Order: sequence, then structure tokens, then C-alpha cells
Amino acid sequence: MARDIPDGITALDELEILVVVDNETDTLSSVDDGVPQIPEVVHLAARTPASRHHDGHECKTVFDHLCCGCHGFSALVTGRCGNRRHSLLFDVGPYPEIWLDNARRLDIDLATIGHIFLSHWHYDHSGGLPRVVEAISAARAAKGLGQPVVDLHPDRPDQRGILLPSGVMIMLPADPTFEAIEQAGGEVIRHSEAHPVCDGFFFGSGAIDRVTEYETGLFGHHTFRNASGAPDPLIMDERFLAAWVRGRGITVFSACSHAGIVNACLGALSRFPSLSVDLVLGGYHLAGKTMEQRIEATVRDLRDRIAPRLVAPGHCTGWRAKARLAQVFAPGRYAPSVVGTLYRLVATGD
Repeated sequence: MARDIPDGITALDELEILVVVDNETDTLSSVDDGVPQIPEVVHLAARTPASRHHDGHECKTVFDHLCCGCHGFSALVTGRCGNRRHSLLFDVGPYPEIWLDNARRLDIDLATIGHIFLSHWHYDHSGGLPRVVEAISAARAAKGLGQPVVDLHPDRPDQRGILLPSGVMIMLPADPTFEAIEQAGGEVIRHSEAHPVCDGFFFGSGAIDRVTEYETGLFGHHTFRNASGAPDPLIMDERFLAAWVRGRGITVFSACSHAGIVNACLGALSRFPSLSVDLVLGGYHLAGKTMEQRIEATVRDLRDRIAPRLVAPGHCTGWRAKARLAQVFAPGRYAPSVVGTLYRLVATGD
């Protein structure tokens, strides 16, 4: 058994990750041998009854059930330890109608979702919260289950935006309020420090230490509180989520990596020093002229310093960074996050 594990954290026998919202859809690309990634069309076909038969083959209509992509991120994370299971929603994306429609297409039982963890206050991750929480709460109530817990950072801004080189500030819509989420049926809890989540199935970070010299935050980012706005490149309310699968190591979920994906992984390793990194999934935020200057250093440190078994970049990573990551980690270690894809990580031993 690994040592130096945070108090209260449990080794999992299995971890499933279902991407409910992401920028990209791709159900046709091949998956390298040994990569535990299941394309959307494959797990969709597995649960779809045959609509006809031809020459001894089942024919299944699936292309009318594929998920829709949008600029945002949400992943349903389900851990199993023995007979116990916990399902947690990591972010919800911006548009509740997209999340709810994709959840229907993915045949998600909303009542099984007992916990929602928000990575940071940005609308493309938080915008759907009230209506998604309302739907989950109603589904749970119908089965006699309690309210879903909604784990939020206490330092909520009023609004955020990014100042472009042109001088225009492009604004994100205002994040939902604590009160709106509570009124929707969520049990809001506020955490700024590291803590176990879902009876220790998952680990929620506090503030992410800034260690690397090049991961200096989001260029041009501003935060507004009341009528006052100020530069806020560091976005210190950002948190990562981690899970430990016995024999595989730790999976790091970093929805946007404003702290830097290498810093997020180093933060996870500092909490689990006797373990290695298994999967790194989410947005690496290496898109845009300024952020793209960090691609080479990031890829180098992921390869040499973090050495994950798998990288699964999505959302705000950008195609240039994805192409470079694929050059370095494929074949066999590159499994990009796209909407509807499923990852199944199974314990391999003590």
C-alpha cells in the first residue's frame, strides 16, 4: 500500500470518467492499443438495441444520439471501492440545455450524482449550475435521496473578463450566486483549503502553488467586484481534483489550468509523494498567442518532470498544443478529451 497519502483518501478499485461537455467532438478517431478510452459511438452502441438485422449482424442507429460540443467543460467522475460507489460532477459547462441534453444522450442517471465540484469561477465552467443542480436535485428527491452537495470556492467574483491586445475587454457572463444554487436545491459548501471529497474517494485541492517560472497565469485576465475591476492573472480560486486508483497512481483533473497544468500536477504529487501520475485530464489552457509561448516548456516538463501514463487534453488546450502533445505522447499515451468519450481506469494491484 502506498504511503504518504492525505488523511481520509481512499484507494479506488475503478474510476470511470465520462466527458459531458467539451469543445470538441470526435467519435471516429482510432484509440491506441492499451489506452483505456472508449469512443462515444462504441459505448453508445453497447447500450442501444438493434433496429434491424442484416446478414446476421445487428444494426444499431446511434448517430442521432451523439453529444454536442461547446466552449466549456464538464466530466462525470465515478469511483468504486468494493461495493461502494460515488459519482461526482466536475464542473457543468456554460449552458444548462447543452449539459442536460448531453446527459440524456449519454443515458446518465441524474439521481446517482451526489456531489458537484466547481474548479473555478468562470462561466464556461459554472454557468449551468442552477438548472443542472435543479435537475439533479429533483431526480434525487424522486428516489428519496438527499440534496446534491455543491462544493464551491468561497471567493466568488461578480464577473470576469480578458483584456485583448486590441484594447477591448471581452467579458464572461456573471457567475451564478451561492443563493441561486441553494434555491435550485443544492447543499452549498465552501472550501478554500484542500479536503477529501465524497467520503475520501476524491481529493479537492486548495490554492495551487505556482512553482514553474513560465506558468504565470492568464494574460490580460481581470476580475470585477461591484463596480471595481482589477488585473487578476493568477485566478487563485482555481482548484484541481484528484483520485487514486490502486496500482495505477493518481488522476489529475484540471479543468482550465490557469495555474498551469504542470503546477497542478506538481501540486498533486506533493500531496501524494509516493505515487506517480496516471492520467491528466482537462483543459491545459495553451491557446492564444501569449499562452502558446508556453507550449514547449509545458510539454517538456510533462514528459520529463511529471511523466504521466496518459495525457487527455481538452477544452482550452488549443490545437497547437494538442498537436505537440500528440507528437510526444502518442502512440500509447495520448487520449484527448472530447465530448461523450469514456475512460475506465481499473486497479492493477497494491
